Amino acid sequence: MKAVAAGVPSLAPFFDENQGLGRDDAQVTARTAHGGLQQGDTPGLYGGSKQPTVCDVERLEEFLTDPANDRKAQAWATALSITAEEIPGFLDRLTPVLLRHDTLVKNHDYKKGKAAPFDALLQTGIAILVDEQGLPAVKCSCGNPLRPFEGDTTRIKVDFDDRNEEWKGYEKASVVAVRPATRKVERLALVDVHEPDRGITRPVGTTGAEDTAFDTRERRAVPDLAGATFGQASRTLADTGLAVDFAGEGLPPDGALVTSSDPPAGTELRFGAYVTLGVAGGSPDGSTSTPPGSGSPSSPRDPSASAPPRPSDSSPSGSPSGSASTGPSGSGPGSTGPGTTGPGSTGPGSTGPGSTGPGGSDPSGSVPSSSDTSGPGPTSGPPSSGTSSTAPPASDPPAGSSPPASTKAPTTSSAPQPPPPSPSSPPQTGSAPPTVTGSAPPPGTGAPATGAPSVASTTA
Repeated sequence: MKAVAAGVPSLAPFFDENQGLGRDDAQVTARTAHGGLQQGDTPGLYGGSKQPTVCDVERLEEFLTDPANDRKAQAWATALSITAEEIPGFLDRLTPVLLRHDTLVKNHDYKKGKAAPFDALLQTGIAILVDEQGLPAVKCSCGNPLRPFEGDTTRIKVDFDDRNEEWKGYEKASVVAVRPATRKVERLALVDVHEPDRGITRPVGTTGAEDTAFDTRERRAVPDLAGATFGQASRTLADTGLAVDFAGEGLPPDGALVTSSDPPAGTELRFGAYVTLGVAGGSPDGSTSTPPGSGSPSSPRDPSASAPPRPSDSSPSGSPSGSASTGPSGSGPGSTGPGTTGPGSTGPGSTGPGSTGPGGSDPSGSVPSSSDTSGPGPTSGPPSSGTSSTAPPASDPPAGSSPPASTKAPTTSSAPQPPPPSPSSPPQTGSAPPTVTGSAPPPGTGAPATGAPSVASTTA
């Protein structure tokens, strides 16, 4: 795993970096995320600024379509699983952004006429182009093609050399790898890397000329997601301007059913705050894990993802001290919709509960306790469900309603056998005692066995 620092030229680039194809911003402070996997439409995953552009897409297209560079173009296209003829259309659908997190990718140098792949950690502030599902596709300054990182984010060893020294703010537990959004994204919700209170809505395939701004401090309510699929819940949260987190290993299947959210439905959060989803049958391998506080063990994951977020993680921070922000930007008043709102959205809350108005709080301040995602475990669902906020999902039997799983239910099919006679006991008389009919539930209706599926949790 090679470290790639912002502003440091590539050793074997596809494009001459002296041509000014892209500009990294080494002054961007890394934000703390719920480390591990992030979906490409996560609000505020990426950043922008008031600068007209951070990547000259037209110049890159001219270079790759020049017959003199045909060999490079063929290698570039092959790395991205497209043909050389498809390069212009592919570039037209890409969007320039700045990384707000140290991000894992599969990078490619140009060596001996071919694209040479290698795993890399790109520093916060590097300018890249992302595709329609929010995946990193091109490193702007050198034109090198990028593909998703395929390894285990919890088992990385980063090599820092004398040209890419370990940067200030690097934390192994906070690096992210991007997975494709569950849909094609029409707009990206960015955060201004220099003014975190300012959000940017950028249509996919544009370079900044059509940006609209919004206030990232404005609060938005957690939608009622109980009964939705994980894919539907992820899209709804993104449209609302909130991020998803899943307290399990990997991401659950899109069709897994959501049973709860933490915080519960109706809670008002800043833009980009994480919401943890409880999911039934949600692990990629088909097993289930348990939401925090449910009492059953959950599957292992990156410590940074399972640990409670720090108070500052639920709101963007612009302080030079580096106070972390897990919340990416989103839509707000005056915008055309949160960046990842998808087709037809016209503003924040247009596809989910709207915000109640600007919070007005300083971006580096902590979120009120009602919206603090570091609180006790997730609830069993929205308040309207009528269940206690600490009760397990409705699909599980209430605690204490049946004997422990290790206790066998008494038989109901025959009378108990009389004890063997002893010399001192009187002889048996009369009929056998009546059979047991109500002291315990019939077999199969007691408490779930210890291997029964549990419930997984995810944060948005």
